[in-house]
Amino acid sequence: MAAYNSYTDQELFVLLQQGDQIAFAQIYERYLQLLFRHALDMLHDEDEARDVVQDIFQMLWEKAGELEIHTSIRSFLYASTRYRVLKRIRHSKVADQYLSTLRNEFESCVASTDQSIAEKELTKKIEAGLAKLPPKMREVFELSRVHELSYKEIAEQLDLSDHTVKRQVSNALKIMRETLNKSLSLFV
Repeated sequence: MAAYNSYTDQELFVLLQQGDQIAFAQIYERYLQLLFRHALDMLHDEDEARDVVQDIFQMLWEKAGELEIHTSIRSFLYASTRYRVLKRIRHSKVADQYLSTLRNEFESCVASTDQSIAEKELTKKIEAGLAKLPPKMREVFELSRVHELSYKEIAEQLDLSDHTVKRQVSNALKIMRETLNKSLSLFV
């Protein structure tokens, strides 16, 4: 291994292309710390920086026979590290956007489900309130609120006075309010 210390990067790369493990180990020793610091400066995360540098050296070992480096090994390794870091940052941003979209969809779905449940509960409470009304009062109330007839139209249809219709609707509203207020106070 001592003889390999004196080899130039170019000589080591030629040996590496022939599958020389000692040449690879020498390149690894020469550039590991430099590439790690370079990656760390860009990522500000030691684990991420280590992963990037390991990926670079793994690629160098696996593809050494196919690589044609027209610059120095140093320049190639620095450029590869920078490219890997930028690719990781870009992937991280895409993943963050995807997670944000999923989070928003989930929250929207939960809100929609909560709203649907609340509407069903309110409908049940209204129906319970309507069930408490005497039959004639319920009929007057439904004609007023559901069918949207005026007091005069209800009075004519049911053969009642306007005053009686108004009083029946007022009493029905009072009973409905009390029923709903009791139900809502359970949730507060």
